[in-house]
Amino acid sequence: MLANIVWHHTTITKEDRRARNGHHSAVLWFTGLSGSGKSTLANAVSKKLFELGVQNYVLDGDNIRHGLNKDLGFSAEDRTENIRRIGEVAKLFVDSGQFVLTAFISPFERDRQLVRQLLEADEFIEIYVKCPLEECEKRDPKGLYKKARNGEIREFTGIDSPYEEPSSPELIVETHLYSLEECVNQVIAYLRHHQRIKGEK
Repeated sequence: MLANIVWHHTTITKEDRRARNGHHSAVLWFTGLSGSGKSTLANAVSKKLFELGVQNYVLDGDNIRHGLNKDLGFSAEDRTENIRRIGEVAKLFVDSGQFVLTAFISPFERDRQLVRQLLEADEFIEIYVKCPLEECEKRDPKGLYKKARNGEIREFTGIDSPYEEPSSPELIVETHLYSLEECVNQVIAYLRHHQRIKGEK
């Protein structure tokens, strides 16, 4: 089957789109435990980028499982496939000249590295949204930790399924120590310093 499929190159290139947008394009990969604040931070950063005129889109873990990945469960194999699909979709956004902000637990290092390898060296920015398990359980915005502790949910990350901390993320944001605004500023400062968007270095 693959022998009969040929990649079709587009007329408008990634570089053309970046030039039109006036900024780089990349994946901001927010990873961390459930309740760490990934989605909240990703959406707040998205809003700030929008205000700065930077084209971007948020891919949220729960939202994706309502559509593209609704056929997947939470076994290790399904988690890997979930991230693989997201990686391919994220790459399309990068090719379109936009920033794509992905908010997924993505607990396994090998899966995050797989996505990194899909992209060019300066196109994958891993942001570890670091927050102690105890604090995440205290927040428990969706009531999932309580269900996991009661045995109603199996293979829940941090309880009976492991979370592998990033070995060398581009950025660590500790949401239990800083306000949302301060966390957003950390991400924006990183993007400016590394010349992914315009602004002070």
